[in-house]
Amino acid sequence: MTNETDINWFGAETATFGDRLAGAREASGMTQVQLAKNLGVKITTLKNWENDISEPRANKLSMLAGLLNVSVMWLLNGKGVGLDNPEVPKFFNRELSDLLTELSEVKATLKSSSDRLGELEKILRDKLKSSYD
Repeated sequence: MTNETDINWFGAETATFGDRLAGAREASGMTQVQLAKNLGVKITTLKNWENDISEPRANKLSMLAGLLNVSVMWLLNGKGVGLDNPEVPKFFNRELSDLLTELSEVKATLKSSSDRLGELEKILRDKLKSSYD
């Protein structure tokens, strides 16, 4: 298993866009309401971003990066200027760490599978549409 100090908590393999957004917002000390107001979006929109239901457009993504003092690339893929890994407490439970790591891996797999499912659905719709033309 991976050592908890080797985990990139905000990397693409471990965290989603929403995870990084929520982490950066919390590190900045802003609430969801405050950030949504600063961006000029509804609170539900921000919650959808943090829950990986939807993603912001480029102009809002740029604003997010500026307000949260992280790079756009870090928000998107965990690379670039962003947050450091959280400090691991001395009493860190190895079993819990392994469960968190596995949970993150499953989450990443599900997101990848969901993305692929969407792609396949689009291909199928296009082929069905062209067969009727």
